[in-house]
Amino acid sequence: MAERTYREAIIEAMAEEMRRDDRVVLIGEDVGRFGGAMGASKGLFDEFGPERVIDTPISESAIVGSALGMALTGQRPVAELMFIDFVGVCMDQIANQVAKVRYMLGGQVTVPLVIRTQGGAGKGYAAQHSQSLEAWFTHIPGLKVVMPSKPGDAKGLLKSAIRDDNPVMFIEHKLLYNLKGEVPEDPEYLIPLGVAEVKREGSHLTLVSYSRQVLNCLEAAEELSQHGIEAEVIDLRTLRPLDFATIAGSIQKTGRLVTVEEGYPQCGIGAEITARVCEQCMDLLDMPPIRIAARDSPIPFARVLEQATIPSPQSIVQRILSARKWK
Repeated sequence: MAERTYREAIIEAMAEEMRRDDRVVLIGEDVGRFGGAMGASKGLFDEFGPERVIDTPISESAIVGSALGMALTGQRPVAELMFIDFVGVCMDQIANQVAKVRYMLGGQVTVPLVIRTQGGAGKGYAAQHSQSLEAWFTHIPGLKVVMPSKPGDAKGLLKSAIRDDNPVMFIEHKLLYNLKGEVPEDPEYLIPLGVAEVKREGSHLTLVSYSRQVLNCLEAAEELSQHGIEAEVIDLRTLRPLDFATIAGSIQKTGRLVTVEEGYPQCGIGAEITARVCEQCMDLLDMPPIRIAARDSPIPFARVLEQATIPSPQSIVQRILSARKWK
């Protein structure tokens, strides 16, 4: 194990896969000499050169379209989009081409394409650069969606995504890049897509989350413990495919479900999980499920308003303690 930041884990994963397989290339705005808008490709240009670390014009459609062409003709591209907020510009390529071309061609091709981008609030970037739009992509058959919460997971999941023969949306949170944690140095360290992890054991309550909100859930769980409530925290890690078996197993033990996300509540990840629980194992519940999400409004620019818009450890604790049927 070595201590790495989340950013360093991302870079290390790409570097290891590029050394392992010369078909792996990185393409996107400022990913070359500049090292990426979030610094998540620093050093790759110096090692692999301009033919494998490719700077592009400011055109999300061109980035994803070019990467799809590469994937269909034998390469394994990693395409970086600077902000998830800009995916609307290339949504046709993602939803109608990347996700469907393997199906449309009867399985005669593979699409080994990773689209890396970052989202989330917390830096005062305002409404057009702070969104959490991951639910858009979980709605589309043909795409896998990954959102790691810690450096070790980021490395293992990104390496698995690059080796996958299907398109993967790999979404990083802008506030996680400087987070430090233990990262295996083994170049064959892989975490399978579609497998959640229990980050904290508990017996009274199941907290299900992903990405940065996992950290808030872990902090909230420690405070809840002081109130006699032991929360089990599940990190989904992959949103599609969704590891529902781990969620159901935890609810069987705790009898209570709380979902936490930074995306909007309507048609969100928490809504999907709650629906599945109600359909498949409602008899396990001792109280109605609780969904905690961002407020249903654009993300404000002012920091104090921004923080009031998204879930925090304190707001998670308050919402849970205000629920009924704890005894």
